[in-house]
Amino acid sequence: MLLPLEQIIVPPGHQLLLKNVSWQQFQDILESLGESRSARLSYSQGILEIMTPLPEHEDYKVIIGDFVKAILEEIDIEFRSLGSTTFENEAMKQAVEPDDCFYIQNEARIRGKKRLNLEIDPPPDLAIEIDITSRTKFNNYEELRVAELWRYNGRKLEINILQSGRYVQSDTSLAFPNLLIANALHDFVEQSKISGRNATMKAFRAWVREQL
Repeated sequence: MLLPLEQIIVPPGHQLLLKNVSWQQFQDILESLGESRSARLSYSQGILEIMTPLPEHEDYKVIIGDFVKAILEEIDIEFRSLGSTTFENEAMKQAVEPDDCFYIQNEARIRGKKRLNLEIDPPPDLAIEIDITSRTKFNNYEELRVAELWRYNGRKLEINILQSGRYVQSDTSLAFPNLLIANALHDFVEQSKISGRNATMKAFRAWVREQL
């Protein structure tokens, strides 16, 4: 007997993997779970992953997203932050919900759009994943051609740049090539645990101005 998805509980920090899930079944699950859910979904060629984040995961997601926004504001570049929006491409049978994401280089192309179609519209320029309980797989992001993927595991920031369809680790960010962000970001994340969010943001903005 098949259990309805709402009867399955995924504790925070855990994952549920379902295989042989058709695209239509994936769409039905999205609709069933609704917009207010806490779980994040990832779908690739029939494999569906459902993950429920820990509070620590959300703390990292928010502060790192705030750092990215601060950089973009300091260098005066228009951007659009779409958080954990579901990005999907039926033709590729791929879908992903990043912890956070930003349109930067392609912001003007999707400015004001209420619905995005990755068969027509560009993917996010930067996606962020917090890898506290599991390590983010590349395949969704590579197939959807997201130019830059950050993975943060609570100890370091890993920057991955898309080259010839595959991710290559980089010491510098494609979006922020003039900032040595990888090492600095972890230090500021740790500082926020001691000094608080607002004091850390002020110090981070000052650091960005110094680097520029």
